[in-house]
Amino acid sequence: MKLKTGQLAPDFTLKSHLDQNITLSDYRGKNVVLVFFPLAWTPV
Repeated sequence: MKLKTGQLAPDFTLKSHLDQNITLSDYRGKNVVLVFFPLAWTPV
């Protein structure tokens, strides 16, 4: 999915590294940086 500059991202929920559900809409109005990283034991 491609978004245009200034367009709102669709809402989604992901599990955090602490096994908690994190929902994007909980952070509406705040700056958010989303980072994905491979697990330590996976090949890159």
